[in-house]
Amino acid sequence: MVTNKQFLNFCAALFFCISSVSFAQTNTDFETWSSINLEIKLHKKLNLELEEQLRLKENSSETDQYFTQIGFSYQLPKNFEIGGGLRYAKKNDNKGKKQGYESFFRYHIDLAYKHKQNRFNFKHRLRFQNKNEIGVSEAEGDFANKNVRLKSSVSYNVRNWKLDPKFSAEIFNRSDEGSENGFHKYRLTLGSQYKFKNWGQVDLFFRLEQSLNSVLTKSTKIIGFSYTYAFDKKKN
Repeated sequence: MVTNKQFLNFCAALFFCISSVSFAQTNTDFETWSSINLEIKLHKKLNLELEEQLRLKENSSETDQYFTQIGFSYQLPKNFEIGGGLRYAKKNDNKGKKQGYESFFRYHIDLAYKHKQNRFNFKHRLRFQNKNEIGVSEAEGDFANKNVRLKSSVSYNVRNWKLDPKFSAEIFNRSDEGSENGFHKYRLTLGSQYKFKNWGQVDLFFRLEQSLNSVLTKSTKIIGFSYTYAFDKKKN
């Protein structure tokens, strides 16, 4: 049986490994992601989610993008869950001759499965997403950015400790016209969360994002922070 100390030591070692991984690359970056979220429980099986997020790039000195997203999740029998979301994003293009903020629209559809084993909680999610630049046609070079994403995560309920660690791994498979297709990047994330009574939840994570099969390989280290307030409408 895994003890609390053994699992915490494992998480510390894993954090050190993913933060010090070295790749043969020509491009690296450090980003900061921060978000504010509102979760509304409309029904015991149906949640509505609103999110505002800001991402900084170039060693967190420049705005990369900011977006507004609305989504939902619905609990199905036998620990399955479906979900979806719509996103409006403004992305900062600060390279090349034509620079400025570009507008994008994205939607995604999710299918997830959750299960428990002892003090471990597992979740596996399959996501399809489609993103387009607003106001730019295919004739002008804009093709839908389509990705299938597979993500698996595990958290551990540590006895008498509120900062339960969580680890996830996600891989992206792209299918665009006029682009390099196939598995093109993955993410490894280690984080934790803290719930305040009547005040919401704070999440903090460290993430490594690594590109694959690219002419210019890129490795990005990301620090993320989010605040979520949950509102149970059916209790009001």
